[in-house]
Parts: sequence; structure tokens; C-alpha cells
Amino acid sequence: MADGLTTTLNGLINKLSGLAIPADLSLWQLALPAWFLVCFGVFYWYVFGRRSPFSVDSLRRKGPTEMSKRDEVLKKAFSEGRVPKGLDAVVIGSGVGGLTVAALLAKVGKKVLVLEQHEQAGGYCHSYTEKGFQFDIGLNYVGQLHENSLDRVAFDQITEGQLDFVNLGEPFDTIYIGQGQTQRKYTIYTGKTEMEAHLKKQFPDDTEAVEKFFQVMKVCARKTHHLACLKLIPRWLALFLLKTGIADLLSSVYRYSSMSHTAWLDQLTSNKDLHTIFSYFFYGVPPKDSSLYVNALLMHHYKRGAYYPKGGASEIPYHISNTIRKYGGEVLVSAPVRRILLDKNGAACGVVVGNSHSEVEVKAPIVISNCGLFNTFKNLLPPQISMKHDIQERLHRVKPGKGSFMVFCGFDATAEQLDIGPTNIRLYKDNDMNKMMDRYFNMYKEEAPDNVPMMLVTFPTAKDPTAKLRCPGKSCMTLVTMVNYEWFEEWKDMPVTKRGDQYLQYKTRFAKHMFDWACLHFPKLKDKLVFQEVYTPLSNSHFLGAYQGSMYLQHNLDLFDPVFMAKNRCDTPVKNLYLTGQDVFSCGISGALHGGLLCASSVLNHILYWDLLFLKKKLKKAKAKQDAQQAKKKLH
Repeated sequence: MADGLTTTLNGLINKLSGLAIPADLSLWQLALPAWFLVCFGVFYWYVFGRRSPFSVDSLRRKGPTEMSKRDEVLKKAFSEGRVPKGLDAVVIGSGVGGLTVAALLAKVGKKVLVLEQHEQAGGYCHSYTEKGFQFDIGLNYVGQLHENSLDRVAFDQITEGQLDFVNLGEPFDTIYIGQGQTQRKYTIYTGKTEMEAHLKKQFPDDTEAVEKFFQVMKVCARKTHHLACLKLIPRWLALFLLKTGIADLLSSVYRYSSMSHTAWLDQLTSNKDLHTIFSYFFYGVPPKDSSLYVNALLMHHYKRGAYYPKGGASEIPYHISNTIRKYGGEVLVSAPVRRILLDKNGAACGVVVGNSHSEVEVKAPIVISNCGLFNTFKNLLPPQISMKHDIQERLHRVKPGKGSFMVFCGFDATAEQLDIGPTNIRLYKDNDMNKMMDRYFNMYKEEAPDNVPMMLVTFPTAKDPTAKLRCPGKSCMTLVTMVNYEWFEEWKDMPVTKRGDQYLQYKTRFAKHMFDWACLHFPKLKDKLVFQEVYTPLSNSHFLGAYQGSMYLQHNLDLFDPVFMAKNRCDTPVKNLYLTGQDVFSCGISGALHGGLLCASSVLNHILYWDLLFLKKKLKKAKAKQDAQQAKKKLH
């Protein structure tokens, strides 16, 4: 694409230079072509004039799944001698957001070091093995990974084409609402037209409501880049467009992002079951306090399929880490960052790694944090810096999300023997999600374990064909719900393995209630259970550094207010310090991926989405040509 534009520009210059210029032309008329060329040249340099991390040539033939090598790559421990010389950037945290920005910088010639406090890289995108069972910490499925989609092209580029995903098939989600005899079951299908058509069959009296919701889904999906642009264009320009109302004239997505999901649904239909279906991707915020844009975008995310990485969640950090190392960078674990170093002018210039007994300074001209907005500003910067107005403004506008509570279960039986499959199960005891969640999160600590109102049930081994080789004769299940961090806070300062019987009994009450609830739908599970481990918000805080045990910021209306989105960008008031990952844009694997793309664009002062879009277009054109050739061969 860049070569073609160069040829066009050269041809234009040659044509203009060969023109006979009339003598009666004014100076202004003579200057116009020159002014056009200057503007075109500046635009060309800004979009194409710098090195791109994306190319068709970087894709390699997929290699075999090599589980034996994963630990070697993902568990390389920190030591001063392993730090590459002449670093250009250091990244704090090895979640998808941190690894993505590191890989992109590495591919344009930057030497990057990623530091992870846990003993394994990957953040919430890693897997762990215990007693022959492999569990994923945060990943259940990913959408928008069909061939030549923007996310698929991005993943292929940062892993050099080594990731392989499995399509989960139909239905990818099943939702149960209510309890006992009045329980209702709904299924969610993928497909450009099939998803909407299938919902209409299940809600024949609300077909118009379904159509209107899908219209909003389409707008939110197609205009998401308008919101992303708020973080890429100059801040003053973004705020000018928003505060003058020009942005609203350009796209309705700005109104949808700050609109209450429930307020909009109430105008659409009174059917509370349908309200639940349009809100079922639960992330800890009642629909009345969440954004219409986010909920619509989450459902659209799976419209073209729900996917699972073949080999488990750790395949993602494994292959991205290989890319970083290939270009001279490094990913090191057991490397807790204590603080960010600042030079005499207050600019970030490195980090301090280690503990109170042994500290190592790692110097780099760029520091990128993937450990979250709260951890970065509250824990890693000096108090006099974190008290800056711009930093405090960000901190006051956001809140930590609800804590994650996960129960990992291992069974001595195959998926066929247990009658389980790749479909995710969402359980809701009530169809009024606002009242249900308000009631639950306002409960006293002792009430909560026996009154969990919503839960996700997922079977990772049933999703992955390689699981039969990794865990022969075994199956895994993960149960997920949300809890208040305050319910566990009294044990936060105790050693991980010495929190006492009260803590064990309390979390076991949650786990028992959740497991018994799952067994109502899958009765064969109970007799085959041989392993169970429980992760509370304290586990997430200890192992992954999650602020108050939350996987992400509270995704409420404040977070998606367009003015705040324009201010909550990758660059920070501290020069040379950048943020990446979910806190920059939105939750989930895809949110973290785009957080990394936005951050790399900010660091390089180059909008990488231009390069990515042109590569996507090139790949689609090549695929269309290939399909046409194959069709022609069949005819002959």
C-alpha cells in the first residue's frame, strides 16, 4: 500500500512539474498546488512514513502444539543478568495488554522487557495445572476471530500466525432464568443473520424489540473507532468536539456510550427475560448503571462466532512472548515492580524490581504499565506525583470492579461420560437483574455465601480437542461469580496459606452453594469430583496484583462517558509513562488487545490502526482472489 502511494505521489509531482503555467495566474493560484503537495506529504509521512510492525511476511507456517515448552517460555525467572542491554522500554505486567504493546514495539526495532510479579506470564490469560488438571484463570471464550477480522489479523501479527482457535459451535451460550418449575431456558447462536433470527423465535412477541437492539448493536460495532479516536487525536481537539456537540452530530455512538442500558431497554420492551438476554454478559455492574454501548458491543462481539485457543489460554502469552524474544526483547517472571523511577525532571526512566531485601534498578526511557490504573498511580509513584490534579481526576472518576470468585473443579471422567459440552451456561435466579444484584451486593457478609444469584459455568476441556491428550480421561469445570471485596477484607494481610479455618469455611460455603447449583443442571458431576480449588478476590490480589481482587475497573456509566474516555488515555501526566490493557478502553481479552494497540500508537506517535486496516484489506483481497481461482479450477 505504501509503495503504491509513493508511485502515485511521484506521478503527481511529475505531472505538475511538466505543466505549462499561464502568465496571468496569481501568486495564490500558484501556491495552491504546492500547498496541496505539502499537506499530502505530511499526511503520507504521518500515516505511512514510519516503520510498521505489520506485514504479510511476518506470518509463519503454524507449528505443532508444544506443551512441554510452555513452562520454559512462560516461567523464565527474573535475574539482573537476564535483563537485555540498551532497553528502549520496560512493561510492568504480562497480561495481554502488556504483551501486545511489547510485541508491537519489538517488531519495529525497540528492545523491550516485560516484568511479571507472578511466577508465570500471561496475567488473566494464563492457565495453571494441578493434579493433572489444567484450568484457565480468566479466559472463557473470545469473539471477532473469524478469518481476516481486525482482532484475528492483530493476533496473527503479534504471534506471527501461531495461534489456533476452535469455534465452539451452536449454541455457544445457554441462559437459565429463574428457579424450579418456573425456570426458563434460552440459547444464543452465532451468525450474521442467525443470531437475530434465533432470538426472534424465542421471543415471538418482541421481534420489533430484537430488531431495534440489533440495529444499535450494528451502530456500536461499526462506530467503535469513533470512541477509540478520542484517545488518539489531540486531547484538546477531542474535548472540543465533544463539548461543542459536533461529536454527537458525527455519530450516535457517543450518546449510546453514556446512556443507561436499563433506561433504553425500558423504552424498548417490558419483557424482563429479554432485558436479561440483552444484559447477560455479566461484569459486576447492574444494567441500570452500565452503558448501552458496552452491552450491545459485547453481544455483537460473538456474532461471527465464539472461539477458544487450542491448547488453552496460555497459548496466547506463550506465542506473544516468543515474538518479543525473537526481536531481542525479554519476558521475565517473579519480578515484582516496587516503584517507577523518575529522573530529576520528573519523567519516568525505569523501575525498581525486587523486595525489601533485594532491589534491582532497571533503566529504560519508556515505562509502560499494564498493572492497572489504581496500582500504577497509587502504589508505584511517589505521593507528591500521584496527588497531581490530572491523576486524581482519573482516580476519582473510576472505581474497582467487583471481586472475582472462582471455583475450579476436576473430574475423573470424560466430557461424554459427564454429558457436558463446550457451551457456556449462565444462571440467573431472577430476571430483574437490577433488583437481584442490588439485593446481593447489599447483603451482610454472613448472608452472601448461601445467596449467590448469578453464575457462569464453563468446561474448558470440552472446548479444546487437545485436552484429551493433555488430560486423558479427565474433565475440568470453572464456576465464576462476583463478590464484594469487603466480605474477604479481614483476611487480606494474612499469609496466603495461613488465613485460618474461618477463611476456609467462609469461601467453602460459597463454593458448595455454587457447585450444588451446577449439579442441578449436570447431575453426573457430583460423583466424579476429585479436585476442587477456590480463588477469592484475595487470591487474585496476591497472585496477579489485582487491585481489590477485581479483574477490571467498574464498567459503569462514568467510565464510558465520552469526555472521560477522551481524558483516560494511554499517556499520563508523568512524561514517558504510559498505560496499556483493559483500563485504557474496556474489559476482556479483546479490550486488552486494543489497549495494547492504542498504547503502542501513543508511544510511537503513529496510529497503528491505519497499518492494521490496510493489511486486513490486503488479506481479504488475496483471499477473494484465491477463492476465485479455486472456483475456476472446479469449473474446469
